[in-house]
Amino acid sequence: MALRHAVLAALLDGESSGYQLAKAFDLGVANFWHALPQQLYLELTKLERAGLVEGRQVIQESRPPKRLFTITDDGLEELARFAETAAKPSFIRDDLMVKVQAVDSAPMAPVIEQLDERAATAAAKTDFFERFLRRLRGELDEDAFLATADRLGPYLTCLRGLRFEQETSEWCARTAAVLRARQARQTQESVPQDS
Repeated sequence: MALRHAVLAALLDGESSGYQLAKAFDLGVANFWHALPQQLYLELTKLERAGLVEGRQVIQESRPPKRLFTITDDGLEELARFAETAAKPSFIRDDLMVKVQAVDSAPMAPVIEQLDERAATAAAKTDFFERFLRRLRGELDEDAFLATADRLGPYLTCLRGLRFEQETSEWCARTAAVLRARQARQTQESVPQDS
């Protein structure tokens, strides 16, 4: 998947400025596609040149003008073509996993600390996703929302983000606990016993 498709998909929710798009990426899209704001602005320029989005300038009274973007019919066709292509398998690429892999030959304490930090971050993201999903559902329970919602995509991708963060938090907490127990045993074994 290219960034272009993630931007086009984000614009399905309606007209958006580059700033609003960056916030949308940070809040929702980031759970499956990471992009820096400058990458988004560059991609919007490319998409506009390609005719996949249309931009218009809005004059603001006390602020500089801003550009608002909408997806075009050609952009919708591009998303349809993209949806028809086979998805590539996903994979994990995480430096913390490499550190855990090497923990038998490296200091455990900093790895445990990083696992604790990652678990806390994932727990905070879990809380965010739960609140965000409740806001999308409104008064409906999940089954009713999924059966009647006009737009399912944002909800379903956030649901996947929620599951990912829950699993990350659980794995990091369990891995840190296992390493702490190992570290404690090693410390105990290295203390000389009184005869």
